[in-house]
Amino acid sequence: NNVTEFVLLGLSQNQKLQKMCFVLFLFFYLTIVLGNLLIVLTIVSSPRLNSPMYFFLSYLSFVDICYSSVTAPKMITDFLSEKKMISFVGCIAQLFGVHFFGCTEIFILTVMAYDRYIAICKPLHYTTIMTRRMCGQMVVASWVGGFVHSMVQTLLTTQLPFCGPNEIDHYFCDVHPLLKLACADTYVVGIIVVANSGLIALGCFLLLVISYIVILVSLRNRSSEGRRKALSTCGSHVAVVILFFGPCTFTYIRPSSSLSEDKMVAVFYTVITPMLNPLIYTLRNEEVKSAMRKLWSRKVTSDGKSKG
Repeated sequence: NNVTEFVLLGLSQNQKLQKMCFVLFLFFYLTIVLGNLLIVLTIVSSPRLNSPMYFFLSYLSFVDICYSSVTAPKMITDFLSEKKMISFVGCIAQLFGVHFFGCTEIFILTVMAYDRYIAICKPLHYTTIMTRRMCGQMVVASWVGGFVHSMVQTLLTTQLPFCGPNEIDHYFCDVHPLLKLACADTYVVGIIVVANSGLIALGCFLLLVISYIVILVSLRNRSSEGRRKALSTCGSHVAVVILFFGPCTFTYIRPSSSLSEDKMVAVFYTVITPMLNPLIYTLRNEEVKSAMRKLWSRKVTSDGKSKG
């Protein structure tokens, strides 16, 4: 490889717009970290939130923090930089991180849908199926699946020769922008990338759709109160799934292209969805809100005692 570093063109070349974006995305990133960290701390510290649903939610929030931290800090600092450089090794590391945490999130969302399916369609068998050990195995499988997927993407990319140009029309290193810079025929690699990324996103999304169709059909025989509770817990998950899977599928189900919309679409699944997840899961959930209030009251009480 002749290329030892890449230039990230970012979201915009406009100086004034970049300064506005710096403030906006710094706020977004702080909201992501603090909001998701609050959910993790609330679930870990509350004995009442010990069901599999909250166990998976705590891992989803942790993955959201990691996922956005791979791209957001670099993007935010680049808004104030004249030269938005990233080393070849740094670029490949970012590529690995994006796909590792992104794919892990896809699998965790799928596992959460399976949890809701068992809870609503097979309530009598729920405690015997969704044991603590089974939940732990599902989370481990999600991490392993994300790692394997990311290794495939990374190894495919590092095998390509890069001899110039070195400008990436994006705000982070991803497979499609890098394929366009490779000085070799990338048709076969592009097909494998679509099969690896796009089919995972689309396959999991179709599984989620089927599971919720089955859930909706099974709710016909429930009481109106039972339907309301079931739809309330599922509604939050459906909103997150649409926000995350929609943009992901749009980006990775098709071969490499130079659509200018790709950067804005990527903002949705790398920044907007991780930021909205805490709001979506807490605003509709009285148990989580109650646990957060107790956590806050304990903090206020302990602070009062330490001052006294």
